[in-house]
Amino acid sequence: MAIKKTALYSSLWASCDELRGGMDASQYKDYVLTLLFMKYVSDKFKGDPYGMILVPQGASFDDMVELKGSKNIGEDINTIISRLAEENDLKGVIDVADFNDEDKLGKDKEMVDRLSKLIGIFEGLDMSSNRADGDDLLGDAYEYLMRHFATESGKSKGQFYTPSEVSRIVAKVVGISHDTPQDASVYDPACGSGSLLLKASDEAPRGLSIFGQEMDNATAALARMNMILHNNATGKIWKGNTLSDPHWKDPIGQLKLFDFAVANPPFSNKNWTSGINPTEDLFGRFNWGIPPEKNGDYAFLLHILKSLKSTGKGAVILPHGVLFRGNAEARIRENLIKQGYIKGIIGLPANLFYGTGIPACIIVLDKEQAKHRTGIFMIDASKGFKKDGNKNRLRDQDIHKVVDVFTRQLQLPRYSRMVPLAEFAGNDYNLNIPRYIDASEPEDLHDLSAHLQGGIPNADIESLERFWQVFPSLRATLFKPGRAGYCDALVGANQVKSTILAHPEFTAFSERSLAPFQQWRDSSNLASIHPGDKPKAVIHRISEDLLERYSAIPLLSKYDVYQILMDYWAETMQDDVYVLVQDDWAAGRQLRELVAKKGEKLKETPDLVIGKSKYKAELIPPALISMRFFPQKVARIGQLQAAYDNASQELESYLEEHCGDDGLLNEALNDKDKVTKASMTARQRLASDPEEVAALKQAKKLFDAEANAKNALKGDEEALDQAVFRQYSALSLDDVQALLIEDKWLASLQAGIEAEIERVTQQLTNRVRELEQRYACALPELTAEVESRSKRVVEYLRAMGLEA
Repeated sequence: MAIKKTALYSSLWASCDELRGGMDASQYKDYVLTLLFMKYVSDKFKGDPYGMILVPQGASFDDMVELKGSKNIGEDINTIISRLAEENDLKGVIDVADFNDEDKLGKDKEMVDRLSKLIGIFEGLDMSSNRADGDDLLGDAYEYLMRHFATESGKSKGQFYTPSEVSRIVAKVVGISHDTPQDASVYDPACGSGSLLLKASDEAPRGLSIFGQEMDNATAALARMNMILHNNATGKIWKGNTLSDPHWKDPIGQLKLFDFAVANPPFSNKNWTSGINPTEDLFGRFNWGIPPEKNGDYAFLLHILKSLKSTGKGAVILPHGVLFRGNAEARIRENLIKQGYIKGIIGLPANLFYGTGIPACIIVLDKEQAKHRTGIFMIDASKGFKKDGNKNRLRDQDIHKVVDVFTRQLQLPRYSRMVPLAEFAGNDYNLNIPRYIDASEPEDLHDLSAHLQGGIPNADIESLERFWQVFPSLRATLFKPGRAGYCDALVGANQVKSTILAHPEFTAFSERSLAPFQQWRDSSNLASIHPGDKPKAVIHRISEDLLERYSAIPLLSKYDVYQILMDYWAETMQDDVYVLVQDDWAAGRQLRELVAKKGEKLKETPDLVIGKSKYKAELIPPALISMRFFPQKVARIGQLQAAYDNASQELESYLEEHCGDDGLLNEALNDKDKVTKASMTARQRLASDPEEVAALKQAKKLFDAEANAKNALKGDEEALDQAVFRQYSALSLDDVQALLIEDKWLASLQAGIEAEIERVTQQLTNRVRELEQRYACALPELTAEVESRSKRVVEYLRAMGLEA
């Protein structure tokens, strides 16, 4: 059975738990990622003399398994890893972590137990049937771990990883196209774990030639492993300080020139001049100005610019300060703008990056069109994100919108515009985005005249014009003309929503809004998914189709609809598709029996329990089979559940009524102050008071009724479970496809889109209700109400013999 992404991720994170006590995340990442690498290459290449990695005798993960419980386990693991490293020129890459370090892993039995458990977690993962090419299940798992390590590493150690969402934007706006040849090069002078380089390479149809440099030894090792796990073993990663000792040079000792460059250099590096004299730079990187000694942001930007061919293109992530800081940086900025090297600037939300909460931007460079450049395209994407713990994260829709707008140079209000170079000159070449794009929402102003004289301002009603264009007669249903410039409400605030939902124009809108989904479900051809397909290609195809079909539907944002699909893909659908592309549709018939290891609890929640056996459905939940094949049984169980709930409620109410201090059932309470069937039966033998005897009989009757209802329900539920259990093996492939596509995937997605239509309607409802309530009582009415209440108070005081 294929590994599901979520199952793989949870297993890998469980391995981190085994190490969590002895070291922080910045340290234990080296252990976990090394074992992930060892397990993957062993499963993938053991016994293959032509494999990308040669696994020699005695140097596989299987040899590690043999060490479980051994007192020399740490030392022997180091030996195994060292053999693999020597055979594949990976010294200093996969042997960075010391598995015999007592300070980190504990001494004696503690180390043996910890490493044995760690190996046991990886032992349960079969990676031989999972590919890392095209659909990089292992590569994605690597990024999953890197994100969690970065989250836990804190401010000082989280910079080895660029959030994958930001990497995706950088890779898509740098200028790589379907025509980019395989021998084109991409360069990252501060490559960290290599995620930016890999994302950029993935944008080219046949990949790119990868070159990177990373100052931190351990992080450079992570990048090398990352290349191999992503089937990019030829990617060249060098250890060293790019600014003081750039490795990649041409035959005459000058900087090697590249077609593309991507980078997320350390923000505002205060030691960038270490080992370098900028005024005598051998490579001429600082001809446009020397950055401040205590701030290296422009040092990396200028290095990248110098490393690009005359037709080269780059995209660099830098803090917002580079856009507006003065002095030396202002002069550099002016020179770069005048030379036309800056193609675009994309402002990102704050708190995206690990290690800092400050906002950053992407500066897009383009030497090829520099001479003809008349403006810089700017995007303010700072508002598009979701909260994820203590960080912000870009959603799929945020990424897609940025890329669409930038690549098509679309000018959207409060979001993007092409700013002429002359406008920058008029602002002393300050590039601060808010100077050129006002992304703030219009202020919601109150109308003083409406508060004084009543009525709802026409201007507020007209601000909802996008709704009135879709519902042209609804406005007249909700409002009528009032005094000049104002209107009056025709529907009470509490009736606004029901009025909108019942309006025929809204019904027509709902039907129109679902039509593209119906067309998409027919064109998506989900039943064509077969072994060998690439899940990422599947989601790209169907998501782009859905996005396009919703591009012209009023009120609904195509990006919001797109996000519904992408969220469902991440939560559920991708796991299903990964199973299908490896085990085909027959996997829908399979139930996997869950068996816990001795002394351990089950790690998964069973979907079906038959007797003492517990089962997990790989693709199709039992509830879907119940609804499709046994609807009458399901309806019957619903009736029995309602009867059981009623019986329980009736019993609970009766006991509550008669169990007080003076209640007839007070003597039947047990030592936990509860009446049970046993305590009630015991009391019946002793009771003599007729009223108490009657109460006990009634309680027994209710107890029996509840028990009978429960037994009836349990019997039918077990019978249904048995029927469902038998039905799995009897499913035809057509049944499996109908259950998975229609009942699971499409039903969930349609519900999400219907909820989005409801959300849009709720926006109109809330605004109309807000306006009605805001101006419901004019000042004269409020004054009259105050006077009336004041008079009543005076009258009450007089009636009490008091003077106001």
